[in-house]
Amino acid sequence: MMCLSAIFVVSYWRIYVTERNLALHDNHPGAENDPATIKKLLQHRTPEILGNDEYHISAVLIPLVMRQNELHILFEVRARTLRGQPGEICFPGGRIDSQDTSPAAAAVRETVEELGIAKEQIEILGPLDVLVTPHQRIMHPFAGWLKEDALLQPAPEEVAEVFYVPFSFLLNAQPLLSWDRVELKPEKDFHFELIPGGESYSFRQGHYPVYFYLYGQYTIWGLTARILRHLLDLIR
Repeated sequence: MMCLSAIFVVSYWRIYVTERNLALHDNHPGAENDPATIKKLLQHRTPEILGNDEYHISAVLIPLVMRQNELHILFEVRARTLRGQPGEICFPGGRIDSQDTSPAAAAVRETVEELGIAKEQIEILGPLDVLVTPHQRIMHPFAGWLKEDALLQPAPEEVAEVFYVPFSFLLNAQPLLSWDRVELKPEKDFHFELIPGGESYSFRQGHYPVYFYLYGQYTIWGLTARILRHLLDLIR
C-alpha cells in the first residue's frame, strides 16, 4: 500500500543494474591515468538515481474503472489498525520486492493483494513520471484499468474501504495547495570548519507542494494527491 512507512526495498531489476554497473569497475587498474579506461567503465552504464540505495522504493497503481457508464478512479482508505498512517487515503501499491520483475509488476502484485482480484483483471495503461520525495522515497506510479467484471474483495487487514471518484470531477476540480518547506539541518558532528562561513554558512532551502482534493467526506492529499495531480495534468 502506497504510504510513507519506512520500508527498505531491494528489487530484482535494481540488483541487476547495480551488479552490472559494479562489474564494469572490476579488474581495471590504472584508470586514474587513462581516459580510455575511464570511458570503458562509464560508457555502458545504465544511469540510476544517485544514492537510490538509501531510498525506499515502491510502486503504485492508479486504478481506473467504469461505473454506470462513467470513468472513475478507485481510492483506498487504509485500515485503521495499521501502524503507519491508519485511515489515510491512498492508491494500491507498496514496496518492490525481489520477486518483482519490474516496478509495474510490483504495482500489479500489490493491487491484487489489497483488492483481492486476479492479475488478469488488471491492465497497465502506462507509466507516470517517477516521484522522488524529500523524505527519501522513490515511487513508480502507473495508470491501470480494472476490468468491469472484476469483483473486489479488499483485504481487511490493509483496506478499511474503497471509494470511487468520477474522472470528470477530478479533471475539473481545483485542489487546495499548501507548501512544505524543506530545510537542511546539519548534525552536531558536521564539519563546519571545512566550509566557507563555518556555522554561518547559508544552506539552500526548498519548497514542496502539497495538494488537497475534497470529495464528500474524503480528503485526498499528500503523495496520493501529488500523483493524482500529475496524471490529470498529463490527460488535460
